[in-house]
Amino acid sequence: MVDPVILQRAQTWLDGPYDDETKAQIQYLIEKDHEELTDAFYRDLEFGTGGLRGIMGAGTNRMNKYTVGMATQGLANYIKQMFPGQAIKVAIAHDSRNNSRLFAGVTANVFTSNGFLVYLFDDLRPTPELSFAIRQLGCQSGVNITASHNPKEYNGYKVYWNDGGQLVSPHDTNVIKEVLKIQSPAEVDFSGNPDKIRSIGKEIDEAYIEKLVSLSLSPEIIQKFNQLKIVYSPLHGAGTRLIPESLKAFGFRNVMVVEEQRQPDGNFPTVKSPNPEEREAMSLALKLAVEKQADLILATDPDADRVGVGVRNPGGEYILLNGNQTATLLIYYLLIKWQEKGLINGKQFIAKTIVTSELLKKIAGKYGVSSFDVLTGFKYIAEIILSLEGKMKFIGGGEESYGLLVGDFVRDKDAVIACCMIAETAAWAYSQGKTFYELLMEIYIEFGFYKETLLSVTKKGKSGAEEIQQLMDSFRNHPPSIIYGKKVVCIKDYKYQISKDLVNNVNEKIELPASNVLQFFLDDGSKITVRPSGTEPKIKYYFGVVGTLTSKEAFNITDRELQQRIDGIIEELKLK
Repeated sequence: MVDPVILQRAQTWLDGPYDDETKAQIQYLIEKDHEELTDAFYRDLEFGTGGLRGIMGAGTNRMNKYTVGMATQGLANYIKQMFPGQAIKVAIAHDSRNNSRLFAGVTANVFTSNGFLVYLFDDLRPTPELSFAIRQLGCQSGVNITASHNPKEYNGYKVYWNDGGQLVSPHDTNVIKEVLKIQSPAEVDFSGNPDKIRSIGKEIDEAYIEKLVSLSLSPEIIQKFNQLKIVYSPLHGAGTRLIPESLKAFGFRNVMVVEEQRQPDGNFPTVKSPNPEEREAMSLALKLAVEKQADLILATDPDADRVGVGVRNPGGEYILLNGNQTATLLIYYLLIKWQEKGLINGKQFIAKTIVTSELLKKIAGKYGVSSFDVLTGFKYIAEIILSLEGKMKFIGGGEESYGLLVGDFVRDKDAVIACCMIAETAAWAYSQGKTFYELLMEIYIEFGFYKETLLSVTKKGKSGAEEIQQLMDSFRNHPPSIIYGKKVVCIKDYKYQISKDLVNNVNEKIELPASNVLQFFLDDGSKITVRPSGTEPKIKYYFGVVGTLTSKEAFNITDRELQQRIDGIIEELKLK
């Protein structure tokens, strides 16, 4: 039996200003699929602090041209409030997902109906290039149609402000308020004004790549090692447009693209999920690397803001680095080169998210570089870059979820920059007589072996959302005092912005925005973080443990010991 409230919400669409195809889909759900009907209408698709993301289809809880149009009208209303009397310009990009071009067109039409000048990319582009274009073209805002690395059923709507970063306070909550005021597509003019749309493409590509090449710290080393064997896969996404070209501009001459995944395709036919964090998505790249005996494997998600990396270990096997390891290698290289060039004077900084390895902070400390922690989400790294502009220089930053940034001309994670700078780091390692893998071992020996693992548990639909909330409430209201034989010495509750020192019984305020995140610190240096995903129906558990690596030869034994510690924590907390 379908909830009468659900049926009433569906009937509103059947009776409202929606096209026949949409109404036919809803009628089918009413007659044939009550579970899907409930999920499509039990709530409005939430316009969160980053925009929209959801499964495509008909309904209030779905990505479709109506939810996209209503969101755009709300955003347009806020932009007009913030820039009264100004000629407003916005940029729009999209990735390779199904309906991405359609939704980009809907967005452009609604903006132009509001009198805005729209710069619309002529074809798919990486997310970071939109951030660059907003700054380059002097836009007040921008929108990218993408669901990043989500499965093929999803699409999304990511909003940027005039600094090129995603929305942060107060704009994020204020835009949400304006979007919520739009109650019907009847309040939206979808017709558009083609005279106010400007197609952009090659000229932005060239300006972006020129800035990208200026980041290189070792052009002479790249020249010497320009035959470094690099396998790259765009995983059917936007990276195919810029990354091979950018690696070539950097000086790398031996880039092999995985042909089966070169062409953009929103069905992502060769992978279960287009996520470079998952080994399955990297399988074809790994296969080509074995065939070609590659030195480095790179793969990017559909909107090319995240990068997965593979390298060979001393046994000749290819292993995939996690996001913390890749960030560690890149930040280590950047700091060494900045020091060699005499560029460090105490006014430089790196930034990382709270769930990212503490190893980055330790490395930065050695080189006299400040390190700032921010909430999960690269927009907070962009925010701190903006807040310190003119005071301190941003070197680079990263997050454990495979997002990296070097330099400040882009204000979001950037896999195009990351691919080029990771390749340069690998070339530098070879110039030192080390493989990329051996360089990581040396870092662990010097600074400590930091091992991190992420466990994501999916909880779909309405019942899943309720279960995730119950889990967070349980951890918050009944926190463990001992985990795997180690005392909990500190609890950080970012929702209530309180850090509880359980040893000295002292509470301190956390000077970060409120967020539904809990962290437990143990007396052996371990860190456990619990947070619901902001973009997927998941609850995420982050584990970080630390050990001493005495030599490269001891790596496997130490790695197993640390993994056993993580496994013990997971088992004790009954997280699986």
